[in-house]
Amino acid sequence: MANNVYDLRSALELLESIPGQLVQTDVEVDPKGELSGVYRRVGAGGTVQRPTKEGPAMIFNNIKGHPGARVVIGTLASRKRVGRLLDCDPKKLGFMLKDCVESPIPPVTIPNDQAKCQEVVYRADEPGFDIRKLIPAPTNTLEDAGPYITMGMVYGTSPEDGAGNITIHRMCLQSEDEISIFLQPGSRHIGHFRELAEAKGEALPISISIGVDPAIEIGSCFEPPTTPLGYNELGIAGAIRQKPVEMVKCLTVDQLAIANAEYVIEGEILPNVRVREDQNTNTGKAMPEFPGYCGGANPELPVIKVKCVTTRENPIMRTCIGPSEEHVSLAGLPTEASILTMVEKAMPGRVLNVYCGSSGGGKYNAFIQFKKSAPNDEGRQRQAALLAFSAFAELKQVFLVDEDVDPFDMNDVLWSMTTRFQSDRDLISIPGVQCHPLDPSNNPAYDPNIRARGVACKTIYDCTVPYDQKDRFERAKFMDVDPKHWLPDFED
Repeated sequence: MANNVYDLRSALELLESIPGQLVQTDVEVDPKGELSGVYRRVGAGGTVQRPTKEGPAMIFNNIKGHPGARVVIGTLASRKRVGRLLDCDPKKLGFMLKDCVESPIPPVTIPNDQAKCQEVVYRADEPGFDIRKLIPAPTNTLEDAGPYITMGMVYGTSPEDGAGNITIHRMCLQSEDEISIFLQPGSRHIGHFRELAEAKGEALPISISIGVDPAIEIGSCFEPPTTPLGYNELGIAGAIRQKPVEMVKCLTVDQLAIANAEYVIEGEILPNVRVREDQNTNTGKAMPEFPGYCGGANPELPVIKVKCVTTRENPIMRTCIGPSEEHVSLAGLPTEASILTMVEKAMPGRVLNVYCGSSGGGKYNAFIQFKKSAPNDEGRQRQAALLAFSAFAELKQVFLVDEDVDPFDMNDVLWSMTTRFQSDRDLISIPGVQCHPLDPSNNPAYDPNIRARGVACKTIYDCTVPYDQKDRFERAKFMDVDPKHWLPDFED
């Protein structure tokens, strides 16, 4: 690739070369609440409580209680920054990822002596082993259930056919060698693999790779139906970089890990063992989730028994804030690609772009730019919205706009809604559909008519002009000029 990014360190080198994209501090910071509190003001964005903003990524070089450790946050907390890291126009990222899903490059396995992730080894059977001391995992708030691994790439394989899969999950450090893992029922392949193994009374061997190429982080967030059971999302990262992701055999479990990760945790998800997520804090809360609220602590979660931790020399911990713009990138970009894939198959060329934006954490809202080129295109825009719901089940709302409206500009979208939308004819509600359980309004406590948590109403806001009235809604035309002629330093 032109930007020569292949791991976390090369990604940080690229960002350091771009003014305003990376900052760092040597001032000591407490990983318990304080680190995230700092970055909330520096660059978290997303659905984080205000004041916040979209800002640079940040490296903390002095972590209280973890001598020599470093933590980086916010690498993907800007769409512009993601574009630089993936070497793509930020507004074309969905299209690029769509192409990569369709042409994956499978990972390869390299010898152990070539794997940077195994430069330093800590085995669980050694005296003094404690993952809480080895891994500088922060808490987002003082109410969190404990230190969380938020950017761990969980890799597992099917006990039936050996198919591999990589996914990001919420994982809380519970003891010196145990981690709880949240596996949302029915939505991720690792959870399915665990169920298959548990049915046999067997543990599921996994690896957790932390601090990897951003292409892997983005690729790991694709979901069915775009990446069905048996599809290994590491192939997407391979396609982004146009070379295979390198894997390596773990030292203590029968599994693979990402060879150039900063940290790798090797372990097994134990069968028929559960733990209360907040057993060490009793706060009743887990951590801030992407909608902007703290999720409730789960009363029982599967347990990972850690066998070993391996690292690079002087490793860099990678973390994120749950409701930040980083989640918008991680969830929203794969969702955009999934919608483009689904709609393009049904009606080629009609959808010009899709944006799954900050207001919905990358999951709840999709803004679809649709072009009507003929009278019989009328109504197809609403069909596109229905296809978007099929492409990504957790989507709650679709906003349809015309080709002259920028779907990435919320002021432009709201202008379109103000002047091209009447709620009595252009709002379409679809009640009683599976949405997302973390939306607190998708709950019987909010509305007794909601039958179960997560089952609620999907809505289409059709802010497009009827084809036969396009001449009535033509925007004022301005001369198209290049301001650089008058302002040489002007940037769009």
